[in-house]
Amino acid sequence: MLSNQLKRTLIKITPFGLVPMIFSIVYSLLEKGILGDYAYYPSTGNPYTFNLEVPALVSFIVGVLIGLLEVLYLSKLFIKASFRRKIILKTAIYFGVLITAIFIIAILRISYNAQLSPFHPEVINNLANFFSSFALWSVLLYFTLGLIGCLFYSEISDNLGQYVILNFFTGKYHKPIEEERIFMFLDMKSSTTIAEKLGHVKYFGLLNTFYNDLSDAIVKYGGEIYQYVGDEIVITWKFHKKSNPADCIQCFFAMQEALSNKSEQYLKKYKLVPTFKAGIHLGTVTTGEIGKLKKDFVFTGDILNTTARIQGLCNAFKVNILVSKNLVDALQLHQQFNFIELGETQLRGKDKKITLYSIK
Repeated sequence: MLSNQLKRTLIKITPFGLVPMIFSIVYSLLEKGILGDYAYYPSTGNPYTFNLEVPALVSFIVGVLIGLLEVLYLSKLFIKASFRRKIILKTAIYFGVLITAIFIIAILRISYNAQLSPFHPEVINNLANFFSSFALWSVLLYFTLGLIGCLFYSEISDNLGQYVILNFFTGKYHKPIEEERIFMFLDMKSSTTIAEKLGHVKYFGLLNTFYNDLSDAIVKYGGEIYQYVGDEIVITWKFHKKSNPADCIQCFFAMQEALSNKSEQYLKKYKLVPTFKAGIHLGTVTTGEIGKLKKDFVFTGDILNTTARIQGLCNAFKVNILVSKNLVDALQLHQQFNFIELGETQLRGKDKKITLYSIK
């Protein structure tokens, strides 16, 4: 099975292959519609043959290569840049790479066909004619527009959430549906005291670093970030047979480890190492698209309030994690984790008591 990290990477790269391929197919069809039965390009006299598959395949491969460069390198390089700056700089870089690749391929092809040195005046002259062609620049402009579309999708996906934008496109939650979901409410400890100590601006920087350092663990264990609420993160998992039932708990410990590994950096910059507490619960929610002026995906159901109440009891029990009996029984993880039963508890605003566990 593919890891959650690999699935996320493939989902991010796929549009970079599909969009240029679609643009190529559309361009080829438009070109065929304009040229008809012509055997050459009227503007250049170069031979013309209608071909749909090869340009589409080449565009897909080039797009995937650009996607790999984007996801694995450039997106991390420009992570702190503004949205506008990212789009402009990345477009310029990819355009430069594309022009360089075309230049190398063109000069090698021309010199090979003419059986001349790449530096021969005739080869240089043919190369100059090729790069002064309006057809070449129109194709490059068309391809660049597709690339900009991919970059917009990638950046908006990072801002809204990868699965959020996919759900918008597929219309999955256009009509409300019921789902079984696991929720984790994660809260930074002593956040008010920390904010007073650091000041608002530095505290905001701490929060941003805190969220970033937890992200890899969330991705690794297949979590979806539902909301950031001040110093709190709400993370959710779909509950189904194919999922790994231990993911939500493994994620908690992986996030603890991530902060522990960065402790020296936190101490150096903020003079403290943030810690957190979490409550985890399983239940049924109604998921749907809501809003007119601003659309969003919303989960509604008693599970959300219950999970928030469970997390709020961590301090009372002097533990960092609390999970409900409902979750423990459903996941059947007694052999993988050492659950400590804390007994039945009356949650604020709830009539029925709930049995809670911590994990040693």
